[in-house]
Amino acid sequence: MSPWTCEQCGAQFADSNAPPAACPICEDARQFVNWKGQRWLAREELAGSHRVVWRDDLGVPGLGMEPSFAIGQRALLLREADGCVMWDCIPLATDEAVAHVRSLGGLKAIAVSHPHFYGAVADWSEAFGGAPVYLHADDRQWITRPHASIVSWSGESLSLSDGMLLLRAGVHFAGGTILHWRHGAAGQGALFTGDIAMVGMDRRSVSFMYSFPNYIPLNAAAVQRIADVVAPLAFNRVYGAWWGRNIAGDAKAAFDASVRRYIAAIEPGVSVGSIG
Repeated sequence: MSPWTCEQCGAQFADSNAPPAACPICEDARQFVNWKGQRWLAREELAGSHRVVWRDDLGVPGLGMEPSFAIGQRALLLREADGCVMWDCIPLATDEAVAHVRSLGGLKAIAVSHPHFYGAVADWSEAFGGAPVYLHADDRQWITRPHASIVSWSGESLSLSDGMLLLRAGVHFAGGTILHWRHGAAGQGALFTGDIAMVGMDRRSVSFMYSFPNYIPLNAAAVQRIADVVAPLAFNRVYGAWWGRNIAGDAKAAFDASVRRYIAAIEPGVSVGSIG
């Protein structure tokens, strides 16, 4: 038996002799089923056709796959003295990639923004002795491969270490999570948002959608919520969901300006801070 991976979104499903009948993540309004139809890859098949690569992404080590797979996920490795926290995940863990992560101090934890980035969290956890995988409990229905390492945390925030904090932001999913690393960006603070706050192609702004591929906008109240979550945080950089999609400096001001611009566009005449 093998775990199966959805070719379209990269979600890994539990071991079985045959692939699942459907991928609930792709059938949801926020994603889509491949135009050629649902296709599954066994772990061995995926490892035979793709490899894990690693590179620096604005001062933070990252992992991705070549050729690009699913939605082009990349994971970032936030290094601390006692090991790395993997932020978001990719659909494949190879022996070479595991060895590379060991050379950086190993994994002490995995944290994921939302279900589109769960990937192969179980495989990565097992490779590092059952490292805990922090997924918000509000999204537990979207877990496609249940595993003993998964920690379904609840509430509005969770401290992973001194200076590293998970915060429930919502937006895409009820449990959508962002990570604030106070020691990131050379001590100026870094915010890791995945595409909960999507870094624009200008790399000077962020935007918000309920679904990016299906062009479903987000309402102003949800954007105000993430603005309220982010408001107390100090940060100079924002790290987005894909290679190079980051705001390298003055990111706090860019984030705040982006919120104002979005709300003015979606609800003209409504000022920031006036939405409950």
